[in-house]
Amino acid sequence: MRLDTAAIKRGCRNSEIAEFQQLCGAELDRFRKAATVAGPLIVGCTQQAPLFADEMEGRTAKTEFVNIRETAGWSMEGSQAGPKMAALLAAASESMPAYPLVSLSSEGVILIYGRDDVAIEAGRLLADHLDVTVMITRPGQIVPPATTSFPIVTGTIRNAWGHLGAFELVIDDYAAPRPSSRDALLFESPRNGLTSRCDIILDLSGGTPLFPAHDLRDGYLRADPGDPPAMLRAVLKARDLVGSFDKPRYVNFAPELCVHSRSKLTGCHRCLDLCPTGAITPDGDHVTINSEVCAGCGQCATACPTGAATYALPPADALLHKLRAMLLAYCEAGGGHAVVLFHDGQHGSALIDVLARHGNGLPASVLPLAVNEVTQVGLEAIIAALAYGAAGIRFLLRGKPRHDVTGLFKTIAMADPIISGLGFEGRRVDTIETDDPDVLAGTLWSIEPAPTVAQPATFRTVGKRRELLRLALHELHRLAPSPVDIIALPEGAPLGAISVNVEGCTLCLACVSACPTGALRDDPERPVLKFVEDACVQCGLCQGTCPEKVITLKPQIDFRAARAPAQIIKQEEPALCIRCHKPFGVKSTIEKIAAKLEGRHWMYPAGDSRLDVVRMCADCRVITMSEQQFDPLAGVSQRAAPRTTDDYLRERESKD
Repeated sequence: MRLDTAAIKRGCRNSEIAEFQQLCGAELDRFRKAATVAGPLIVGCTQQAPLFADEMEGRTAKTEFVNIRETAGWSMEGSQAGPKMAALLAAASESMPAYPLVSLSSEGVILIYGRDDVAIEAGRLLADHLDVTVMITRPGQIVPPATTSFPIVTGTIRNAWGHLGAFELVIDDYAAPRPSSRDALLFESPRNGLTSRCDIILDLSGGTPLFPAHDLRDGYLRADPGDPPAMLRAVLKARDLVGSFDKPRYVNFAPELCVHSRSKLTGCHRCLDLCPTGAITPDGDHVTINSEVCAGCGQCATACPTGAATYALPPADALLHKLRAMLLAYCEAGGGHAVVLFHDGQHGSALIDVLARHGNGLPASVLPLAVNEVTQVGLEAIIAALAYGAAGIRFLLRGKPRHDVTGLFKTIAMADPIISGLGFEGRRVDTIETDDPDVLAGTLWSIEPAPTVAQPATFRTVGKRRELLRLALHELHRLAPSPVDIIALPEGAPLGAISVNVEGCTLCLACVSACPTGALRDDPERPVLKFVEDACVQCGLCQGTCPEKVITLKPQIDFRAARAPAQIIKQEEPALCIRCHKPFGVKSTIEKIAAKLEGRHWMYPAGDSRLDVVRMCADCRVITMSEQQFDPLAGVSQRAAPRTTDDYLRERESKD
């Protein structure tokens, strides 16, 4: 492949660039020498990474290996790929923070769940390695084994929970075999509702998977019993699941920021709707995330409006730093009309490799960026990429995804009106859903070049997704061809305002008490309801709490909101206590109450001074009633007295 060293130097201005032809062969001594120099080292080769690693014994500085061959050089446009190589090298120079780990432990207790002799054969293959139990659901004619080397029982799994090392099952129709079985296994009387625990489940039943997104459940292996190679692969995987295993803690969670619920009213439930594995469950006023079950799709962190859930592999700000380095280096190296291709390491990298080795490779303007899961990419990354100079963004998905990707499509649905509303023409953000490299090639090579921002943004920031999104939106708005102030967003967007029917609002301020972000505010000096749009996350708690039902959500983005003062939605004169003159409520509300009670309630006859207590604060009301020795039942006939619980009970008994 051709190396455009000049373009790479333009894109990586602060780096020393050295070009070689046989660095892993005749020029290996040159690499040994470079490896002794202090400071970070980036090698534009991944194929020979093991060889180079052996030559770096004792080196402590950061070393990265970057594939610029399959992703750039091996292409029909390889001679024009210099700016792309600079971009890929610059992206690799961005350090990614370490991520926490979760430990799973398995002692090798396995339940093989099947329907016929295939499950028993799997048990024989694993009996010398694991603690095996075979459970046959709805057994047919099964020949009893000559020697019982592991238990064979019958049963049907009703429910299943857990993960590798900690599965719990509820089993119906459970029965042990009769030792006297002759030509076919016979079983004792079945029992229902039994609980069983195991470390590993090998599901050869051929039925419905026991878990949602079952491919992502650690310790749960599933194969078609009619496919012997698939069964054997599952058996080999199960055999190795003994011991302690570390997996990333994909999502960090801060419950104090969660806006799921307040006062037993549900507000935000975005993460609960999107989690494909069921790792997220309600827990009082917030949710809880089971890190052992979480498979790392990242959709919860992408959808979380407050930053309570944040992705760790890498964090959102670290991903933006990589995007920034890549796109700015590409632009400085002379590249144009960049299209960022987000892909995962397994599926996407394999397709790109096939294109490079057996096809036309990637276009020189397509910049591949590998992430742990494509669904972890949020709205802030899309907006920031366009502000950094990308002409378009594509997400490479499997033809048949391993889990639901609804969250990604919702993110794109939010991005589309923002991008088009700011004057960017064409389809800037889209998905490519395929397992066929030829389909991928046809789609990428057919992308029409689109104009980019005149001068790419250079902002670099750290923080939660919401702060990143706010800054990226501000920058894109500044650079947009046709900036506008307000853009309507689809339902469920984490940005927006509220609409209040002020005539029906009584200024009870229940919404202020329920608002978890301070978007709704009051004033201790007077009855007033204020709203700060920049703080609103559209959780809906105000709407659910309002007793008059006069609040509706209005998803939108107002680019002026970050600088706007609190908006006064409604204000009224306070009601002053007629005795101590202290404000204690809303004047119009108190007068409405007094008007409804006077002459219409037996306690407040027309013209009676008793009604004055309604216009008093709580303290003065108690004092006045005490001074007047007020008896609410004085002079009231028994027939007009308030009904008690005993009255209602006696009435019910007489009817019965």
